[in-house]
Amino acid sequence: MNYKKLGNTDLDVSTICLGTMTWGEQNTQEEGFEQMNYALDQGVNFWDTAELYSVPPKKETFGHTEIVIGNWFKKTKKRNQIILATKISGPARQYIRGGGNNYGLEKMTAAVDGSLKRLQTDYIDLYQLHWPERNTNMFGKLGYEHSDNENWNRFEDVLGNLKRFVDYGKIRNIGLSNETPWGVNKYLELSKEKSLPRMMSIQNPYSLLNRSYEVGLAEISIRDKIGLLAYSPLASGFLTGKYRNDELPKNSRIERDGDFWTRYNKPNRNNAIEEYYKISNNHGLDMAQMSLKFLEIQPFVTSLIIGATTMEQLKTNIESVNVNLSDDIIKEINKVQTIYPNPCP
Repeated sequence: MNYKKLGNTDLDVSTICLGTMTWGEQNTQEEGFEQMNYALDQGVNFWDTAELYSVPPKKETFGHTEIVIGNWFKKTKKRNQIILATKISGPARQYIRGGGNNYGLEKMTAAVDGSLKRLQTDYIDLYQLHWPERNTNMFGKLGYEHSDNENWNRFEDVLGNLKRFVDYGKIRNIGLSNETPWGVNKYLELSKEKSLPRMMSIQNPYSLLNRSYEVGLAEISIRDKIGLLAYSPLASGFLTGKYRNDELPKNSRIERDGDFWTRYNKPNRNNAIEEYYKISNNHGLDMAQMSLKFLEIQPFVTSLIIGATTMEQLKTNIESVNVNLSDDIIKEINKVQTIYPNPCP
């Protein structure tokens, strides 16, 4: 396994991060236990979850993934071997603390304490804001629409609230998710100016079908040591090749919940996938492993959050750290990006 520093902390996190969002919905607790056992044995010490999970999000499964992880901690007594990340929901559904903004002190207190209880731990290594409270582009949305009449918690207040939980020892580091360059810079500026906790990571989408992170945020990640935790690195399975030729494997994410993953319903998706498949096939590489390795070697990437639903997928994804990409392969991958730039942003 390979490791990188989390932000400017002294934490060495595995470049493969165990994603967990299907546990409690698409995967059972027993399957989650099996994944956790195997991942840890392979040196994967970094795990990511959220209070919102499992997905697709609904009232009946809110917090279920954290419960699965907490039960594993209780059973194995291995909490101290894991760098654990979770997230507080942004402006939320009605069933999450009555809906509306969540980053005020009262709701954040309920969120932190709720996660700690479900996870059966007394601290969280990385606590992330799942998505912004303000109106901005995320989850594949294009065409920014500005409004001056928004109601959201000031960044300084949010950082002040997070500081309370750092001071209490309930959370140790903080991070962002689904954030923009403007948002990241504002948080970093305020942390420095006001001596408040500093954001250590950005969890945003990044894959061969969506390299938009490279515009703006990549430079910030490197210069300000706030690395990317790349989610959907295989574009919800499209970059494994399993959906090629209009295949729809039974119990796959798209077959089960296609209406939730509409960000991939774009005209040049299949064209780009075919080109990447050709590259992997011509060089004797597994398509998923090639796709993951290209991301892992980027200097602004800290870790790739993989979400496997089978042990076979998990093993393939973890093994990607041992793949080598030649300069020629990298050039071929970049050439596809110039022909079909970011087909699924």
